[in-house]
Amino acid sequence: MYDKDPIRARPPVHSEGWFAEEAAVPLPQYLDAERERWFDRHPPWNIGQEGARSIQPLRCEVQEVINPLRTPTVLENRRVVGDIAETATATPRRSSGMRTLAAIPCLDEEVAIGSVVLQARQHVDEVLVIDDGCTDNTAKVARDAGATVISHGAQMGKGQGIKSALRYAVDHDYDCLVLMDGDGQHDPGEIPLLVELVRADTADLVIGFRTFDQMPFYRRIGRAVLDIVSSNGTSITDSQCGFRALNKKTMRSMLGTLRMDDFSTESEMLRIARERDLRIGEAPINCRYGDFDTSTKNPLSHGVEVLGSLFWLTIERRPLLHIGLPGLAVTFLGVFFLFQFLRGFSETGLVPIELGMLASLCLIPGVVALMLGLALALVIRMRR
Repeated sequence: MYDKDPIRARPPVHSEGWFAEEAAVPLPQYLDAERERWFDRHPPWNIGQEGARSIQPLRCEVQEVINPLRTPTVLENRRVVGDIAETATATPRRSSGMRTLAAIPCLDEEVAIGSVVLQARQHVDEVLVIDDGCTDNTAKVARDAGATVISHGAQMGKGQGIKSALRYAVDHDYDCLVLMDGDGQHDPGEIPLLVELVRADTADLVIGFRTFDQMPFYRRIGRAVLDIVSSNGTSITDSQCGFRALNKKTMRSMLGTLRMDDFSTESEMLRIARERDLRIGEAPINCRYGDFDTSTKNPLSHGVEVLGSLFWLTIERRPLLHIGLPGLAVTFLGVFFLFQFLRGFSETGLVPIELGMLASLCLIPGVVALMLGLALALVIRMRR
């Protein structure tokens, strides 16, 4: 373990003559390849001896200050100790001169809501989460992430959540309202794409549109059907996208006009925008599917619900056109079959049962629809 030939080390001489004799000090055995002895690599140092040794100055750099409320800095941006570091709360990157609110209606979305809120706070002045009867920790996670939370207490539907967001935005005098989903499918980093069109005053209502290659096959079919029904011949690319931005004029128009409480609210907003001559713009967005299983509605039941709501909404708005006019047409058809029935009976003396059944099947529903359309139109006129 030690060298058999110990090295004789000469200790320094003390001022009073101590340690005058030489002492043999065993050197630990080193097993390195060069077999260098310790004193060959480390020259002796005497007590009181002065000498210059080159000591490299220590320089400490902070590569990164971890802050969950902002995007990490790139590697090139380094801060030396002594520089002023950023505060823990990141400064939101918002459009100058325009107060923006991001509203997120939620139902049991604790998995993704925290991340969505944290990212959205970087681009808006405030994030509002509408708790639509959540049974998990969605509200708590959203508050911890820095969002303002409004709880309905019971499940009232997405449309009711949008109405609550509109009311909050109008009451707090926000210039722009951004609506988005809380399941992580919408990217909060794309909020400026929608807000920019509102800030530039080129659109009153901005809708994000998704390309078909981003969506699963079954969602493409449902979207295509709903786009045809909701767009009503206009050039709207994606009528069902919930990622949209509204200016003050649109918020006030929608607040007292929206009636539906379900997922058909997006389509109803388009109808109101066309009736009020609001400018509708579009911005391309990216939508993520499959990352989280947080969808609260089956796509098939969602499509059926939207179609049913749009049907009744259309009838309710223009009953005379959509009920009375078809009823009048069917009534005329029934009268035609009735004349054929009477002519056949007068010529042959026999009762043409087929013509009689056709006349009945047309006359009865036609007259009922015509009367119902007239009655509903009268009720709407009295309301106004």
